[in-house]
Amino acid sequence: MQTIAERLNSARKGIDQAANSAHRPPNSIKLLAVSKTKPVSDIMEAYEAGQRLFGENYVQEGVEKVQELSHLKDIEWHMIGPIQSNKTKVVAEHFAWVQSVDREKVARRLNEQRPESMPPLNVCIQVNIDSEDSKSGVAMDELDALVMFIKTQERLSLRGLMAIPNANPSEKQQRETLSKLKELYDHYHTSLSNFDTLSVGMSSDMTEAIKHGSTMVRIGTAIFGKRS
Repeated sequence: MQTIAERLNSARKGIDQAANSAHRPPNSIKLLAVSKTKPVSDIMEAYEAGQRLFGENYVQEGVEKVQELSHLKDIEWHMIGPIQSNKTKVVAEHFAWVQSVDREKVARRLNEQRPESMPPLNVCIQVNIDSEDSKSGVAMDELDALVMFIKTQERLSLRGLMAIPNANPSEKQQRETLSKLKELYDHYHTSLSNFDTLSVGMSSDMTEAIKHGSTMVRIGTAIFGKRS
């Protein structure tokens, strides 16, 4: 039975290998450990093994973990799950990043509710890159308007794009999706300051995502084991 530290090490080696294959420096890709449904003790194991970026999908569970581990000042907490508008206040008060902004109402509320005592909230826009009805994310033809709106919000810092591609694509579909996402990212990266994050890729598609420019991969089960 591998420890969390050993699985973390394997994940990092996988990122390094994918980066080398794509002729990219390994330090250009960050590892976000997805700790949803996992106990604080597991997060502490990962923390002690050097992991600092953690992603949570469920608002209440995530807020409780942020509060319990508030003494660890160098943890960077990312909300990566969908957010209902009535949950924006606690998210704005507790997280450093929100990767799942997909509509103006949520962006506006996060901006209004981000405490003045905290730095601007880093946000990524979640794009529904494969136009799947079952997934959150802004439609491609509405992306530009949302980008422009977020840029007007003083308490938000627009950092990039996030996507959850189709789970079982053909190789051709996977390449087309990731290429399309990279094209979108490059468009804004060249025209906006601090737009430096392309959050895409999990255990199953990490290598292809890194080949197509991902700067952050989100890995859960391969680090923490299957959810019980």
